[in-house]
Amino acid sequence: MIAAAKSSKSSKAAKSSFTASVMPWSRTHRPPVPPEPGDVVLELKDVSVTIDDREILDCISLDIRAGELLSVVGPNGAGKSTMLNAITGDVPVTGGAITLFGEPIAAWDATELAMRRSVLMQNVDVTFPFTVDEIVRMGRSPWEGTPQEMDDDMIVDSAMGMTDVAPLAPRVYTSLSGGERGRAAFSRVLAQATPVLLLDEPTAAMDVRHQELLMRLGRDYAEAGCAVVVIVHALDAAAAWSDRVALLEHGRLRALGAPEEVFTSQRLSDVYQCPIEVTRLVDGGVTITPKRPAIRRHVYGRRAFPLEGRANLPQFDHVDDHAGGHVNGRVDGHAGVEAERRSGGAR
Repeated sequence: MIAAAKSSKSSKAAKSSFTASVMPWSRTHRPPVPPEPGDVVLELKDVSVTIDDREILDCISLDIRAGELLSVVGPNGAGKSTMLNAITGDVPVTGGAITLFGEPIAAWDATELAMRRSVLMQNVDVTFPFTVDEIVRMGRSPWEGTPQEMDDDMIVDSAMGMTDVAPLAPRVYTSLSGGERGRAAFSRVLAQATPVLLLDEPTAAMDVRHQELLMRLGRDYAEAGCAVVVIVHALDAAAAWSDRVALLEHGRLRALGAPEEVFTSQRLSDVYQCPIEVTRLVDGGVTITPKRPAIRRHVYGRRAFPLEGRANLPQFDHVDDHAGGHVNGRVDGHAGVEAERRSGGAR
């Protein structure tokens, strides 16, 4: 009798274990606890990644805290996307450790991870003809069956409104331009409503207005108490919107700190192998521009050379390099109007 009872209990325990292992939806997922501002929510300790015998990341150590926006910058091939893929668990680390809310990434199941961090990768490939509304609603899937599910409609509408894609809601995602797709994908990430946001070049293919809009949203998200990690190539945007900047070079962390500390002309010129000028502003910010040579303007595609015998084309006497490319001398027709406008009016 006792043996039969023990056998029955063992059978139930085995069945429960089997069900949990093959039916992940049957287990109870641990809901996230909102972090306090300043809490370390994500930490990398001596993280290295080797792919095909090539070391992509070499002993990267940094922490990401609630309430901050951390921009990751660096030239192509520096390891930025690989670092993000290591954080998400899509690329295995060959050394070091990554923790999310104090636990190893492997300690969380897929749903628990999706409740804690949302990810926007560089390329969002969609094969089926989903509408924008359906794409954004996919961000709510981790909260299915939870009390938060009651807020799905409100959160989805809010996310699409913030990213200026509400008018695109009925459109098929694959019919959108690159910038519109980027904003729709960003809306999905916002709709996921997680305390950690991981963004890989979210402003790629966007016009200036929407680049600024998305960076401002990331800034607002951080000020609301969440942690935002964004990979960005626009150094001026990183300087304007970030609390801290991580500068990667050849898989290593070259510098980490406030934009004003990290972004120096000497350091950026060295890392990017391109002369870069950093100008300090009176308000404490910086502007960052490549040093560019003065060029000889080719007005309407025509070089500044004598055009005698070509009465139907505008003629230019010469171009003054020291005047920023302004045309001096005789210019006929519409070209003359343009030259006057550029030089500040008629002589």
